Amino acid sequence: MLIVLPPSETKRDGGTDGTALDLSRLSHPELRASRRAVVSSTRKLAKNLTTMSAALKLGPTQRFELLRNRALTTSPTMPAIDRYTGVLYDALAAESLSDAARDFAADHLIIHSALFGLLGASDPVPAYRLSHDSRLPGISLRSTWRGPISAVLAGHDGLILDLRSEAYVELGPAPSGRNDVVFLRLVSEGADGRRRALNHFNKKGKGEFTRALLESGTSFDTVDSLLDWAVSAGLRLSRGAVGELNLVV
Repeated sequence: MLIVLPPSETKRDGGTDGTALDLSRLSHPELRASRRAVVSSTRKLAKNLTTMSAALKLGPTQRFELLRNRALTTSPTMPAIDRYTGVLYDALAAESLSDAARDFAADHLIIHSALFGLLGASDPVPAYRLSHDSRLPGISLRSTWRGPISAVLAGHDGLILDLRSEAYVELGPAPSGRNDVVFLRLVSEGADGRRRALNHFNKKGKGEFTRALLESGTSFDTVDSLLDWAVSAGLRLSRGAVGELNLVV
């Protein structure tokens, strides 16, 4: 089973002393050439803070984000699952996962980064700022990532549970037409029984759901086995449109 998460705009500061970005230590080495291209372009953009501020749509109070990109290859690293913050990752609360759950995440959880492509949960990464719609000099994020990321996902033999936002799906769609590839939608259910897509609580629900999956320590082979587990875990997970699952929160 593969759980695919979106990244977060916000990142935790710091890292392990004496470490720095090493692309050879990241999962999915087939993405290394694309990573080099995006990192190089980001560093080039970072030479001019005014230009980078406009390209990344950042204001004066976010200057620290620009400086992070300037130190991209020299600042300390930490595991990707610990680097990201924000609503989803606060709900996931990686720092309080059991050791077994963290080990499970290392094998079954990936995070889709605009800068690095698909990251394993334990991949060591620095703090940075780059979004799916960021404009970089000389390259297009969509053109750079779409083919290689889709190829990695298509090569996974087993259940893929896609929790990404639709914007990140565009940077590398999971294979279509497979019974073991599903996109998760978070919905609410009104008193009339009608289900509606969630906005504000979408990320929180994804984080809590991911945490439950990791703590379960079970690599599900099929959608049906995942649905059976959800019932036993008290989660309202069901089939939705073709290729989708709905989680009522």
